[in-house]
Amino acid sequence: MATLLSQPQRRPPLLRQAIKIRRRRVRDLQDPLAPKAQEIEPPSHHLSPEERALLYEEALYTVLHRLGQPEPNHVREASELLRYLQEAFHMEPEEHRQMLQQVQKLEKPIFCLKATVKQAKGILGKDVSGFSDPYCLLGIEQGVGPQGGSPGSRHRQKAVVRHTIPEEQTHRTQVITQTLNPVWEETFILEFEDINTSSFHLDMWDMDAVESVRQKLGELTDLHGLRRIFKEARKDKGQDDFLGNVVLRLQVSGVRKQGFGWGSGEGLWVHTKGSLGPASCRPSAPNRVRLMLPVGVGPPAHLARQDLRCREDQWYRLEPCTETYPDRGQCHLQLQLIHKRRAPKASRSQPSYTVHLHLLQQLVSHEVTRHQAGSTSWDGSLSPQAATILFLHATQKDLSDFHQSMAQWLAYSRLYQSLEFPSSCLLHPITSIEYQWIQGRLKGEQLEELATSFSNLLAYGLSLIRKFRSVFPLSVSDSPARLQSLLRVLVQMCKMKAFGELCPDSPPLPHLVTEMLRTGTVEWFHLKQQHHQPMVQGMLEAGKALLSLVQDIIGDLHQCRHTWSKIFQNTLKIDLFSMAFLELQWLVAKRVQDHTAAVVGSPVSPEMGESLFQLYVSLKELCQLGPGPAERDGVLALDGFHRWFQPAIPSWLQKTYSVALARVQRAVQMDELVPLGELTKHSTSAVDLSTCFAQISHTARQLDWPDPEEAFMITVKFVEDTCRLALVYCSLIKARARELSVGQKDQGQAANMLCVVVNDMEQLRLVIGKLPTQLAWEALEQRVGAVLEQGQLQNTLHAQLQGALAGLGHEIRTGVRTLAEQLEAGIARHIQKLVGIKESVLPEDAILPLMKFLEVKLCYMNTNLVQENFSSLLTLLWTHTLAVLMEVAASQRSCPLASSRLKIALQNLEICFYAEGCGLPPAALHTTTFQALQRDLELQAASSRELIQKYFCSRIQQQAETASEELGAVTVKASYRASEQKLRVELLSASSLLPLDSNGSSDPFVQLTLEPRHEFPELAPRETQKHKKDLHPLFDETFEFLVPAEPCQKDGACLLLTVLDHDTLGADDLEGEAFLPLRSVPGLTGAEEPGEVPQTRLPLTYPALNGDPILQLLESRKGDREAQVFVRLRRQRAKQASHHAPRPGR
Repeated sequence: MATLLSQPQRRPPLLRQAIKIRRRRVRDLQDPLAPKAQEIEPPSHHLSPEERALLYEEALYTVLHRLGQPEPNHVREASELLRYLQEAFHMEPEEHRQMLQQVQKLEKPIFCLKATVKQAKGILGKDVSGFSDPYCLLGIEQGVGPQGGSPGSRHRQKAVVRHTIPEEQTHRTQVITQTLNPVWEETFILEFEDINTSSFHLDMWDMDAVESVRQKLGELTDLHGLRRIFKEARKDKGQDDFLGNVVLRLQVSGVRKQGFGWGSGEGLWVHTKGSLGPASCRPSAPNRVRLMLPVGVGPPAHLARQDLRCREDQWYRLEPCTETYPDRGQCHLQLQLIHKRRAPKASRSQPSYTVHLHLLQQLVSHEVTRHQAGSTSWDGSLSPQAATILFLHATQKDLSDFHQSMAQWLAYSRLYQSLEFPSSCLLHPITSIEYQWIQGRLKGEQLEELATSFSNLLAYGLSLIRKFRSVFPLSVSDSPARLQSLLRVLVQMCKMKAFGELCPDSPPLPHLVTEMLRTGTVEWFHLKQQHHQPMVQGMLEAGKALLSLVQDIIGDLHQCRHTWSKIFQNTLKIDLFSMAFLELQWLVAKRVQDHTAAVVGSPVSPEMGESLFQLYVSLKELCQLGPGPAERDGVLALDGFHRWFQPAIPSWLQKTYSVALARVQRAVQMDELVPLGELTKHSTSAVDLSTCFAQISHTARQLDWPDPEEAFMITVKFVEDTCRLALVYCSLIKARARELSVGQKDQGQAANMLCVVVNDMEQLRLVIGKLPTQLAWEALEQRVGAVLEQGQLQNTLHAQLQGALAGLGHEIRTGVRTLAEQLEAGIARHIQKLVGIKESVLPEDAILPLMKFLEVKLCYMNTNLVQENFSSLLTLLWTHTLAVLMEVAASQRSCPLASSRLKIALQNLEICFYAEGCGLPPAALHTTTFQALQRDLELQAASSRELIQKYFCSRIQQQAETASEELGAVTVKASYRASEQKLRVELLSASSLLPLDSNGSSDPFVQLTLEPRHEFPELAPRETQKHKKDLHPLFDETFEFLVPAEPCQKDGACLLLTVLDHDTLGADDLEGEAFLPLRSVPGLTGAEEPGEVPQTRLPLTYPALNGDPILQLLESRKGDREAQVFVRLRRQRAKQASHHAPRPGR
């Protein structure tokens, strides 16, 4: 008997893989101020004993009357499924055995094949037009043996269904006219008794109506169509054309998996299912195939599993009856093995989907419970046994995909409210219901049941959202994913057409969630407040409890901002953080204001002040979490909260200073004045002091008082206290050094401690210098610019800082001066010894004691002092050393040997104090004193002849720098002939001489000498002729000096031209002197003889009137006759020059 169904069947949905979940149940939140949210009592999923027995009978019946080949991932063995059911229903072995016997005695169901003829494609065109009018005949052939008869017992037939299946069991589709790709979408129910002896047959025919030849010629399109006309003329009128067939055995038991036939080399005949082409068919057996298999070869893969599955949905090839047209197209069939008239009481008394719902609930509950027993959480995946049983039950009961999704939704939504499993399991049934939703497909009680499930799950989900802080704690790693999954389920559920039609009065989900979050936030606050309620009543305990409450709120807001708010924003566009902040800040403000009003009315104790300060800092952090003034609407309850703490500010500042002072005193008292390490040269107290000052700066930053004027006064107080602590530390550390030095015999140890003290002060100065940055003076200056007078901050804060730095600098300099004084005496002593060493000792050896002394002492100081203080010490020692050298050098002017030693000492001291760039820089070394001392020692260490040579070098330099001719000038031509070793001098003239006689004129002549005399001892001076009364004499005389080139090329070698005024009665008067450097004479430096010699005009000069230092030094060497002769001559010239001053205007 066949029933035509219009709704196509689809495969059941698979449960999606979900994340691991653990839900913690929390107790009800008690809130005396807020109304209690309604708790949702989840519907029970437990069955009564009677219901459980009926459901167990139904499940056993399903397994025992299983049809078809199992799905790939399903369980094959019935015994395994029965064991699983016994475990899932908690049946005792005896009870299970009795139930199994009862079910085996029940009447078998009517087995049916539900066949849906979907469509066909690529069929033959039998009509003249090239198309066909296809229809299908289908039915079940029963009573066919396992082998289907011998290969030659049946001949290939066209009308298999018409000839072999009774007419009342034959079913026919509609005729689709003029097409090669017909679409039917028709469903038939085909009953059969024994699946082992039943075959499904489908024949496809082309409907031929009686038409005239004229009508057929009108449809003619090509010669092929004309041939069809002649072919049809030979047929009976109205006879349909065969298009192909599909024959499928419902269960093939004739193919042997082992034994004879496989691998024996013999042929094996098997029935086809339409999957084998006609090439494998024998002419005498249209539906059988002979497989010729060689020895050792098993059956083909497509014959290893021949049974139909419970559900089949595929394309089948249309088999031909002849080889004329082997390719006849394909037919798309959906096949399902179902039951009718099931014997269990549940199937007879309850709707199929209700029974399936209860079975699904029972198996899922067992899956969850089994995982919990193994200390794991169910991930939403059914076991193969459960999936197999549910699939068989839904298939045998012919449940539609929609009703299966309905059952899934109802079962999972109920179980989710009482068991632990991922909410993502609800997404798939939601999607399936939404895709297939047609309200008319459900009965009234089913609609009501679905609406109730929506309402219950929504209420339960909202209750979890209200308590999300405890239900989804961040201590569990998957809590954010669980909450997000729940929100996704609620969002998808509320978007469903079914939800909109069944729950039309439900408010928008964002509104409901927002109200739940607001209510839950208030409840959480009161729960935390109750949790922190102190056991002992008192203001101090109340303050600590309030501080803990505020810190918990800050932690919760951080979690909301970084985790929870993102989830609610992404799913529902709800700003959880802003909502929670507004609610919590109002609740906090009321309690903090009441607490501070009760505390500051009386004197604040140190303990209470500390509690208030911590509370103030926490409130400041809480306010910083909220939106800025430009981003919020209205005024917050915490705005201006700092005014509540204003009376406590003096106690905060006093405690900060007291604590810091105590730490400084304790640090100094415990300090042994030993460097912390090789690189860290200060002691422990300096480190403690830095930490102490850093804590003061941290306290100032924590306070960060909002009122600008009051903030300035607070900063002034912090700076004042810090500077006072610095000076107190200096006094304490010096006293500690004196205390440790009492009875100390080792002077080196005392010096060590003094170095540490100086280093500690230097470290303190560095710390104090960072106050403007640590206390943010620039930001403060910008804030107070409108309330303070111009320069008030500079005059106050900077003046305090500079005063403290100046005091520290003075203390540091005093300490360094003390260290320097210990070394200065040793330096002076070694320098004095330097000049008293025997003359036989080399200067380099004579200075060794001094250099060793400095090396030891400076290395010691460099090790024990920081770089800044060591540089200061070097500066003091360098200044003192130069002063000592100046003093000793002045006393040894007449001793070249001593001066030479002092000169070498100065050079080595310069190298020592420079220390390859690690000591004093060149600018600090090359002071004015150093340069003067260097010049003096350079002269004092020179011999008399070297001094004479230096004298002429200086006169040559003076000659080169003189451009004025107010004393007159001489013109000469000089050249040197190397081949003859002759210096040729042509004295041409003199001009503009001074009139030295009383008659207003002069009697000039020129004296020529080669200087210095010790370089040219054999050459006597030469003189020119005397010219009477001539201020511009023209001499035109030539002189030749036989002299080698070598002495002429030395420094200071020159031709001295002395112009004199001849006096008959007295000594000649000096007109002036001119110096011609010999190394500039042409021909002296080159090998070639000079050509045309140029004239040289030399202005006349006078010796220095105030005495030359070189002459003074030579004059001090009384025992040196050569020096005395030279000085006498130069003094005479200077005396002559002093008698004649140039006339004004010349």
